[in-house]
Amino acid sequence: MIVDERIVTFINSMETENSKILEAIESEALSTYVPIIRKEMQSFLKVLLTIQKPMRILEVGTAVGFSALLMSEYAPAGCEITTIENYEKRIPIARNNFKRAGKESQITLLEGDAMEVLPTLDEPYDFIFMDAAKGQYIHYMPEVMRLLKTGGTLVSDNVMQDGSIIESRFAVERRDRTIHSRMREYLYELKHHEELLTSIIPLGDGVAVSVKLNKKDTKVGE
Repeated sequence: MIVDERIVTFINSMETENSKILEAIESEALSTYVPIIRKEMQSFLKVLLTIQKPMRILEVGTAVGFSALLMSEYAPAGCEITTIENYEKRIPIARNNFKRAGKESQITLLEGDAMEVLPTLDEPYDFIFMDAAKGQYIHYMPEVMRLLKTGGTLVSDNVMQDGSIIESRFAVERRDRTIHSRMREYLYELKHHEELLTSIIPLGDGVAVSVKLNKKDTKVGE
């Protein structure tokens, strides 16, 4: 928990319900311990999509399809969503959820390792949602930058790792040190990449929102 629990509880108490299908899928996911985006992140995505109005969305990390379906409800009519998932047990569940929601024609699920799938995709995407294996974000970045259009938005979820990201490498459990160092590297790249303008926000488990700049643009201070 990176934000005071009472504040999170208060914010979430103000939320309105999602559509019936999203409420059902969320309940099923939580009952089987499948991680989905937190309530406060759901609200943030809804607002961001309503502002941005992307027509092509790429999601890295489908799980059971909850976030892809949520994005499909708040993106403009005609928006196409491509989502990538590598975990075999969740793929049929996600496909069935897309069918239940009547979104099979709008959402394309690609099976396989994102490192292998991303190079096969054609740019540009208006909006990319990163919510996969946290230790792989830094490795996905070159392809994500290729696929993201100028002016497009990259949203990277769960970048604070329950607050452990601020700790020294040696204060982190040995088994988590690789992910810890890779996420720090990823956040540094997001903030210092010459083609990105990034804000890191203490929302949910931390979210980074980046906008791809025109190569001719220069960041203030550079």
